[in-house]
Amino acid sequence: MELHVADHPLIRHKVTVLRDKNTPSPTFRLLVDELVTLLSYEATRNVRVEQREVETPLTTTVGTQLAHPAPLIVPILRAGLGMLDGMTRVLPIAEVGFLGLMRDEQTLETITYANRLPERLDGRQVFILDPMLATGGSLVSAINYVLERGATDVTCVCLLAAPEGIEHVKQSVGERADVSVVVACVDEKLNEVGYIVPGLGDAGDRLYGLV
Repeated sequence: MELHVADHPLIRHKVTVLRDKNTPSPTFRLLVDELVTLLSYEATRNVRVEQREVETPLTTTVGTQLAHPAPLIVPILRAGLGMLDGMTRVLPIAEVGFLGLMRDEQTLETITYANRLPERLDGRQVFILDPMLATGGSLVSAINYVLERGATDVTCVCLLAAPEGIEHVKQSVGERADVSVVVACVDEKLNEVGYIVPGLGDAGDRLYGLV
């Protein structure tokens, strides 16, 4: 597994505002959208391309276009939905699948409650969106889902990560596939109930309110 921390002044600024408990949901959603757009440039650095001949007003030249089959973006519900627009803005030709995962707050185990993915993902680059890489349980479950369907090239885009979650993903993935994780910041630790510290709280609640 490869970890990439996108260290950029604009990213650091936006993360700081996201951390502020007084930032209201509308501003929080807007900042997440902007932040994911910035992270997407890093996440798509190795997106597959192919050559294409094109006619300019003056001559014919060979350029680059995204290769087929189109990449697949998989936001983890519900918080991952807040990252979807920022990612599709950079990859508008991508297809979108959905994976519903939730954490049992007592056991911290991951529960799957929804799945809308193609049966086979052979030859597809997959981008998984999950705001918080905390224990790593949800992200590992999502990675396993797409690997079981034939994916071999997976990029995970997260806002924040804890060292414990990064290590869990690394140990779980092993050498099975080419998996990378792109994050805005690696935080200090997890607390006793599995939340990232200093973190920004529950990303889903801050995006969409308490349910």
